[in-house]
Amino acid sequence: MRRAAVQILRTARRASVRRLLPSTQSYTNQPRSYISFRLVSSFKKNHGPAQILQSAMYFRQFSIAAVVASVGSGVWFYRAGPNQQGDLANSPTVPSARAVADATTPGGLVVEDDQFFVRELASASPISKSPDALASTSYAMLSPEEATQKLRRLEESYEVPRGRGVIRYDIVQLPSNNPIEDDHAEKLIETSPSITMPDGRHGSPATSDWMFWSVFDGHGGWTTSARLRQVLISFVARELSSTYKSALINPSLTTPSPASIDEAIKRGFLKCDHDIVNESVTKAQKANSKSAAAALLGPALSGSCALLSFYDSRSKDFRVACTGDSRAVLGRRNPNGTWTAQSLSEDQTGVTPSEITRLRSEHPGEPNVVAHGRILGNLEPSRAFGDAQYKWAKDVQEMVKKQWFGRSPPALLKTPPYVTAEPVVTTTKVQPDKGDFVVLATDGLWEMLTNEEVVGLVGKWLEENTVDAKTATMATKSGSWTQSFLGSSAGNGKGDAALPVDRANDAGGKEGQRSTIRRMQWGIGAGDERFVVEDKNAATHLVRNALGGRDRDMVCGLLALPSPFSRRYSTVQVPLLTWLALHRDDLTVEVIFFGEGEATGDTKANIDASAPGTAKPKL
Repeated sequence: MRRAAVQILRTARRASVRRLLPSTQSYTNQPRSYISFRLVSSFKKNHGPAQILQSAMYFRQFSIAAVVASVGSGVWFYRAGPNQQGDLANSPTVPSARAVADATTPGGLVVEDDQFFVRELASASPISKSPDALASTSYAMLSPEEATQKLRRLEESYEVPRGRGVIRYDIVQLPSNNPIEDDHAEKLIETSPSITMPDGRHGSPATSDWMFWSVFDGHGGWTTSARLRQVLISFVARELSSTYKSALINPSLTTPSPASIDEAIKRGFLKCDHDIVNESVTKAQKANSKSAAAALLGPALSGSCALLSFYDSRSKDFRVACTGDSRAVLGRRNPNGTWTAQSLSEDQTGVTPSEITRLRSEHPGEPNVVAHGRILGNLEPSRAFGDAQYKWAKDVQEMVKKQWFGRSPPALLKTPPYVTAEPVVTTTKVQPDKGDFVVLATDGLWEMLTNEEVVGLVGKWLEENTVDAKTATMATKSGSWTQSFLGSSAGNGKGDAALPVDRANDAGGKEGQRSTIRRMQWGIGAGDERFVVEDKNAATHLVRNALGGRDRDMVCGLLALPSPFSRRYSTVQVPLLTWLALHRDDLTVEVIFFGEGEATGDTKANIDASAPGTAKPKL
């Protein structure tokens, strides 16, 4: 047997701001006025001990006045522990709820029309994320069964039998960092008919669903993405509700103009980033405490990309707001049964031509504003939340470093800000009757699969399953979830192995999109024969195939590497496996399925495609 040798590329790392965060204490901010809602149920995932930040689609029903959700309402929710609801839920001024869900429900806030109240938010929530208690700290070859367990440990699936165009969405995360620096958030808001469709005119539905899905790709730490999970959708919903409400002044309109909706989303992003980057400094100065400063400045000092989608069930408009290099891709079926991939966002990095042009125009006379494909030669994404060292003036950075915690300003810093959180917003009219689907994912997936491969893989996954539009459930067509779709054609790249996708535009690494660099580094071939269908969760299905698919040795080997070595390593040699590669990034993937069906209920967990403990059915 060959002698196993492991050569690890170790990198010097600054002390993490995470270590400075108080684990059990919170501090008091200056009072601020917010419009908040009663918390009637919480939804807890069992990922590890004392994990405060959790994600699920929270169902809310309230008027647009109530949709003007404050950042405080989102922040406060995560401050309450799993067995308590805090002073908002117990306040005697809270209006009666339409329904109080069971504690196991994946619901969130349920409020009657026009029942909301204004209160002083006295404290902000601490952000925390427990390390993965189940993560391995040693090298050990995984069996295929153990690899599958690891792939599926953080998967979630939800059925949406509301008759509003969305029938299901699947989620999975695969950490490489520990704690994972990625995050995600999902919310559903049912708007009041008096707001979205005054007097029931034009024969539109009585109410409309606003559905939000988002993925956050953190870098330099986990704190920024964690804060975005808490508050970004609330910021955007507040701006959208204000915009929709303003449009009612014009009796000829039922919705605001497309441009005004786009601007509302952009304002929500920018206000959220302003709160993270600039307001945090003001609050830290007032708090006059290093402990408070560490908690406040953490999200500013690290950074995160954000990809947020907004679906209005009445208009069928699907908007994608992209800040950074996460990506959204639409899959649409062709008349011949194949699928076409349509990119709904453009990667925003130091190698994107449009971003290079923008930055050089905004910072004339600074030839190194983009150097080696990175902002000031260091940061890869050209748009991001946090990353204050690319946004604060030099004197602010020096003050933060002197009084609290921080880094020295970048050597090339001259005219900040260089990085913006303003998103690029695109709008697509989805077609539920054609079975459209959308994939949202952080950049780790797109380094391994092209847009067309992702759409083709979901298309092939759908071939193995049937959809009951009335109940929004899926069932196995072949009767075996573990059956490979390769069949007797395995290994020849033909017949059943071919993905059902139009590859006319499958260039991989086309302008504005990153190439599949990890696949090339790992030496994985480009043929469709490498793919399999083995998972009930469509998002997990994509991650499995991104890591090697049918090559079980490759999948097991990549999953066997523990953090931090899975993030950065050079040559890895273990019995049966040898690779030359750089790293495997955190992965967060969401797949949203559209379709027509009857309204038979509210969002509920799909237990068959969810890991134990990550989701519970609605009773």
